[in-house]
Amino acid sequence: MKKPTVFVTSLAAVLAATLPAAPALADDFPSAISVSGEANISVAPDLAQIDAGVASDAKTAKEASDANNAAMGKVLLALKGAGLAEKDYQTSRLSLQPQYGQNKSTGASPVVGFRASNRVTVKIRDVTKVAGIIDTLVAAGANDIGNISFEVTQASKLLDDAREQAVADARRKAEVYAKATGVTLGAPLSISEGGTPMPLFQARMAKAPMAAPAAVAPGEETLSVTVNVSWAIKAKEQ
Repeated sequence: MKKPTVFVTSLAAVLAATLPAAPALADDFPSAISVSGEANISVAPDLAQIDAGVASDAKTAKEASDANNAAMGKVLLALKGAGLAEKDYQTSRLSLQPQYGQNKSTGASPVVGFRASNRVTVKIRDVTKVAGIIDTLVAAGANDIGNISFEVTQASKLLDDAREQAVADARRKAEVYAKATGVTLGAPLSISEGGTPMPLFQARMAKAPMAAPAAVAPGEETLSVTVNVSWAIKAKEQ
């Protein structure tokens, strides 16, 4: 019987015959210079937020709860009287917990009373009134005030000028790299914006009534923007 003829062809030979010549690597991946640009602006905050609370102790849960409700009612009325809109203050926490004593002879921890507490979060849209609102809260009976923070509400809009500055900063850096490597920048290939962190100033206020008016300094917030830009490198003229 005649044996069949077997043809063995290398994979490389097949690919060479069937595929077009591969272009140079530089043609597949256009050369580019990629850099980041940054810009910062300082602006005064236009919104403040504080937490205020009332804690009440009594022998029974009902007595503690009733006393706390009455105390917080005075605080809420004071906020309304100070000109704050009802949408700008909101209850953030309610609690009623037993208070335990210590029986030294038996080691037991009997319930000796109850503590009711109520906290409200207050937004102040005119930061010049923060100190006055704190004084109003203390005068109305709030005995736990803290977690004050300031922020900029229109941060994205205020960053528009900084965005232009960040792009200019990126181009400046790219020009430096282009000059150092003997090439010329072309058109931008891509632009993306990084995060824009907006730090908040925070300070803990005293948990006791303050005899002197509250001293509050809003200061300024630093807003930052980062852009990532890639520029094509112009091909050399033949």
